[in-house]
Amino acid sequence: MLNNKSIAVVVPAYNEEKQIGLVLESMPDFVDRIIVVNDCSKDNTFEVSKTYIKKLGQKELTPTPTNNGNVFYNKANDIIAQWNREEIKYFTSFEIYHHNLSDRIVILNLSKNSGVGSAISIGYKWAKDNDIDCTAVMAGDGQMDPEELQSICLPVVFEDIDYVKGNRLSHKSAKALIPKRRFLGNSILSILTKIASGYWHISDTQTGYTAISNKALNKLDLYKIYPRYGMPNDMLVKLNIEDCSLKEVDIKPIYFIGEQSKMKIYKVIPKISWLLMRSFFKRIWKKYLFKSFHPLFILYHLGLSLLCISIPFGIKILTKVFTHTDANPVTVLAFALFFISGFQSLVFAMWMDIQDNARLYKD
Repeated sequence: MLNNKSIAVVVPAYNEEKQIGLVLESMPDFVDRIIVVNDCSKDNTFEVSKTYIKKLGQKELTPTPTNNGNVFYNKANDIIAQWNREEIKYFTSFEIYHHNLSDRIVILNLSKNSGVGSAISIGYKWAKDNDIDCTAVMAGDGQMDPEELQSICLPVVFEDIDYVKGNRLSHKSAKALIPKRRFLGNSILSILTKIASGYWHISDTQTGYTAISNKALNKLDLYKIYPRYGMPNDMLVKLNIEDCSLKEVDIKPIYFIGEQSKMKIYKVIPKISWLLMRSFFKRIWKKYLFKSFHPLFILYHLGLSLLCISIPFGIKILTKVFTHTDANPVTVLAFALFFISGFQSLVFAMWMDIQDNARLYKD
């Protein structure tokens, strides 16, 4: 525990029999529950994880006191509790394995391979159902330094931050340690995620080393989290819609320790880019129209519409340029009007977006 608050770590693992032991052995003592989510591994990940249940011992969790109060006034809370019980049917089915309720290690065996995002969301579900105050995520491949876990959790525990992410890009060794293709891919996706999520000041959007508060977990529909490698990006969009505060903590980039990446950059970037484009519009509609109207909703759509209208005029002008003929002045004027107006609308919308969400990013 930290500051009398319970700490859990979700460890998504798929074919990590060689690395999972390193992660479990080095887990700090303040961690109350280690939730190993075995994503239907084909190797001995489950068997290796089992051997650590007795080794890492037990810890009692202090149950959160509940005040039932007047039944009439508690109706809303009863409805939420009922939804929480029923949402389990939307997750991939899994079996819970541990020797007894006080074991530090809990293994969730998924019935089928569902992706890293799905594995993490199922771990979150277990943590939420067990009233864990702060839930972190550490990959099962050993790429996250356990000595940095406390710095990841402290803002949640002491500052009431909703979500904390590690930031590898701010470390001096980032360019030397992070493979160039991954560094480039991370940079591209980080820019797109800033726009889609509304967390404009975030730097490293792709790291999975995170911690989240119980309050934030209860705001999200966990089963709707993107099931695969776009999970960190989708998570940021969903958190922003719920006005969750965010903080980044500097961490070391760790590579070349025996991990085997299962991510194909050339496949992932197009999929996540498409996900982010859809997520951007979902955020704008949910947050700035349905929840609370904001002028940036109009400006974003006006700007994009005007830019789209300018495209046919731009094509006509380019055609004239390539054929060495004079373009119609009306066509040039129409292009300039629609393009400049659309561009200005987008700039104003982005500026408003940045200003409105600055309050959610904590230094």
